[in-house]
Parts: sequence; C-alpha cells; structure tokens
Amino acid sequence: MSKKKNHQFETKVIHSGQKPDPTTGAVMTPIVLASTYNQSSPGVHKGYDYSRSTNPTREAFENCIADLENGIKGYGFSSGVAAISACVELLSPGDHIIAMDDLYGGSVRLFNEIKSISQGIEISYVDMTDIINIKNNIKNNTKMIFIETPTNPLLKISDLSKITKLAKKENIITVCDNTFASPYNQRPIDFGVDIVIHSATKYIGGHSDLIAGALIIGKNDKKLIDRMSNIHNSLGPITSAFDSYLLLRSLKTLVVRMERHNKSAFEIANYLKKRKDIKNVIYPGLKNHPQHKLSSKQMNGFGGIISFEIKGNLSKAKSFLRKTKIFTLAESLGGVESLIEHPGLMTHASLSKQRRDEIGISDTLIRLSVGLENVDDLKRDLDQALN
Repeated sequence: MSKKKNHQFETKVIHSGQKPDPTTGAVMTPIVLASTYNQSSPGVHKGYDYSRSTNPTREAFENCIADLENGIKGYGFSSGVAAISACVELLSPGDHIIAMDDLYGGSVRLFNEIKSISQGIEISYVDMTDIINIKNNIKNNTKMIFIETPTNPLLKISDLSKITKLAKKENIITVCDNTFASPYNQRPIDFGVDIVIHSATKYIGGHSDLIAGALIIGKNDKKLIDRMSNIHNSLGPITSAFDSYLLLRSLKTLVVRMERHNKSAFEIANYLKKRKDIKNVIYPGLKNHPQHKLSSKQMNGFGGIISFEIKGNLSKAKSFLRKTKIFTLAESLGGVESLIEHPGLMTHASLSKQRRDEIGISDTLIRLSVGLENVDDLKRDLDQALN
C-alpha cells in the first residue's frame, strides 16, 4: 500500500516507495532478480515467496507511482495494454463500458477484437467532452466509464469532476488513461476517478528503452484492491524487476523532463499556428482549443504532444514525414527524443477509414511528441521539412 506523506511532488518522485537497502546501504533500490525466496518455515517468509506475486524492486515502483497519483495501491504491468486488459477483468460477461470515442488504437483493438469476444463485454464509444453523451448511453448493465484525457491523437479534454460525479450517482466505476498527461501534469484521482492507468513506456519511462504499464487504485476499497491483486497475480502480466528499476530511475527526473516537454511543446504549437502551410494546430495550451479553459483548470501543464493538419493531401503528409532530421518517424511518445508520426497509417491504422473520418483523424493529421532537444533546432527541423 502507498503511504502518503506531506511531501511535494518533486520530493515524491525521488523518494516515494524507496529507502536505502538495509544490507548494504545502497541509495538506489537494488534489482532483485530472484524468482523465489527462502522460507524459514512452510508459509513463513519475509513478505516475498514468488516474484510473480511480489518482488522488492517492483514493489518499490508500485508504491512510488501510487503515491505520485495520490492513490492507495499501485500495480506494475508488462505494458499499458496489459494494465487495461486486467482492468476490464473486473467486469462480468454482458457488462457495458462507455469509452471515449477518440481512444488509443490499441485500446480500441483490445476492446473490439478481444474483450467483446472473450468476455462478452459491450462497448459504446462517445465524445466525453459533452457529459450529455455519457448520460444518454448509460444502461442498466453499464459498469465502467473508460476515459482518456488528453486523448490520442486529437487531444480532447474531458471534465473529470463532472464524469465522476455522474458515475458515483449511477454506481459506475471510472477509469482514466493518464498516459498523455503523466502524474506531473494531471492526477485524476484528485477529481474522483477510481482507477488510473498508464502506459509507463511513455513519460514515466521517458527514454524509449522499456515497455511497461501501471494501474493505480484511488480509494481504500478493500474488495476492489483484493480483486485487482488476484487478477494481477493470477494472470501474471507483471513488470520485470529490471524494468521496475529503470522506471524508478526515470521517475526521479520526471519533473524536470515534463517541465521541458511542456515548455517546448507550447512554443512549437504557437510556431506552427503562425504557418500558412498548416491547416489546424491542436494543443490544449492554445486559447483556441475547445477545452482550453478546462485543461488550464484540470492540468498542471499542457503536455508534450501536438497534433496538426498539414495543408495538402496524404502524399504531401508522407513527403513531410520523410524529410525531418531531428524528429524521428516512429510510433510511441514521451521519450527524451522528439518523435513524429502519422496516426492514420501508424498508431491508429487498426481503425477503419470510415471510423477515422468519423472522429476526425484525417489523412493529413500529424502527431508530434516534443522531446528535450533545443527548441530552436526542432523548429528549424520542421521548417526545412515543410519547405
């Protein structure tokens, strides 16, 4: 369980869930690679019996990420999708999920192609920027509201307070994918969300060198915690000890990284907005963003992701994507290096063309993950590629 302390976020990222190793005094949490542990008597041990169930290095990461999200209990997963899959295991066959319409393509694939078949889960996708859309889709079997804010790739912002208030009234569990914001920019549990999920591969890992996920339970609900602990242990999609160590290392610089991501992305968004060869720039920090006021209130920073539409057609977009020198054409986001991608052909290619058109993922939509390079170099790189 996470032990809350009256420390500020900058202190928590460095110290939460961790203490010097009692054997050697090592300041950094050791990587415990053991799969099994000595028992002094049958069933009598030091809190660890088998590393699928619990591991000292993973436990330190789980306690740290739970504290950063102001949650009660954290779980380390092998990927963000694994965390989402485990979360849906809380439901029963025939249950109904209301999910954000602009959702990470991997989440949609998991819901539509796996969970709807293996678990018999029903899913409705709605635009959660309007609470009425959620109200109109609540059924007797609705058991979960799955939020993503900001969304991938259109950066829509949902009002977490309004959604959780409605959900509690209807006795519906709320889940928020907080990957795009990170716990530095947004803490959904503070707004009443029951469960927070991360693809820890992104901003939490921050260096494009691991795949991991995290799930945090926000309230002291013993039944919910016991169920998730059983799911986590029984299915076994755990974060490895080494990746847990890397995540702990990366979290120590989360604040300084996010401050740079936020600052550079804001500057680049304003730069793109002034260009005549750009049709539309989507960034919550811009005043013309439909939910700018909400994001200013709900978030501590606007993040490092920018989406924009280039003027022209798909061929023009492809040509631009091939020409960048510093921005690397690759999937994923949140790393120290800047990435650029085409959602329609890459991260959201699993969606049909019709579905992409319905939610606004056009053939000329580009997504940037702004890294930690010099911001003037990044602007010059975009300029030469656009020209």
